[in-house]
Amino acid sequence: MDNIETLAEFYKRKFDWIPGNISNEIGHFNVFKLDPYVGDKAQPVPYKRRDFYKVMLAVGNSKVHFADRVIEVKKQALSFSNPQIPYKWEHTDRIRSGFFCIFNQHFFHQYGDLNQYSVFQPAGEHIFELTDEQTERIRDVFKKMLEEIASDYIHKYDVLRNLVFELVHSAMKMQPSARLDKQPINASQRIATLFIELLERQFPVEENHPQVNLRSASDFACQLNVHVNHLNRAVKESTGKTTSRIIAERVLQEAKVLLRYSTWNVSEIAFALGFAEPTHFNNFFKKHALLSPTRFRNRGIEDPRN
Repeated sequence: MDNIETLAEFYKRKFDWIPGNISNEIGHFNVFKLDPYVGDKAQPVPYKRRDFYKVMLAVGNSKVHFADRVIEVKKQALSFSNPQIPYKWEHTDRIRSGFFCIFNQHFFHQYGDLNQYSVFQPAGEHIFELTDEQTERIRDVFKKMLEEIASDYIHKYDVLRNLVFELVHSAMKMQPSARLDKQPINASQRIATLFIELLERQFPVEENHPQVNLRSASDFACQLNVHVNHLNRAVKESTGKTTSRIIAERVLQEAKVLLRYSTWNVSEIAFALGFAEPTHFNNFFKKHALLSPTRFRNRGIEDPRN
């Protein structure tokens, strides 16, 4: 989105424009060398969209921050990220080289559920320290990916899926990485930041992302692999608001935009925002906006509380 484009303009454009059939029926996959995206003259890393899984070989010393833990990469590591598990790499300037591949869930449609593997689960291990020998084997897999994706072989995407699974199973056979025993003093701030990031990843709601799946503090705590009480304390300490209030405010914001700029009916909006019944959505909206969704849409006015 252009920096000068307002949120309202963005939504109006999204819902007024009907794109052609540009989606790939087999899903999406791509693979890159990491070299252009690290160092002093690093380019912006492509594919930051929220629906992509990512597997990366990173050569160099760094640290990876998850919700309540920090994993140190002393030399080189293989990492796995799920769209619903936010993390942050520290000291990326120390990463010298590597590879990464990205893909969406649809790429593995009818080939298994990626989330059944521990490397893509909230409580699983996501970072695996590698020996030099293991690094060479993993590097060879990524090189095969680069060769395969550039080939004209009619079944190359089957080969690429197999290569992804080779990375997954290679990692799951390894010993888990050592974790740092000492947590930084700003652990609460980090957890709160990751909670906000995970919340925002669900928006905007649109045709390609038709439903909000995380609605409660417990849902977010599960994804961040922390106890819900720990999450609530961290969010309250860092933001001054409760977890539930932040979630409700963001859902309300999205509801207003959808009511104003989308052509979806109230029931469709309720479903998209994770409400089991339209009446639940109506009650939620009336409580926070002081009028019903239908009246808000028909009157086309701002919330009196804004």
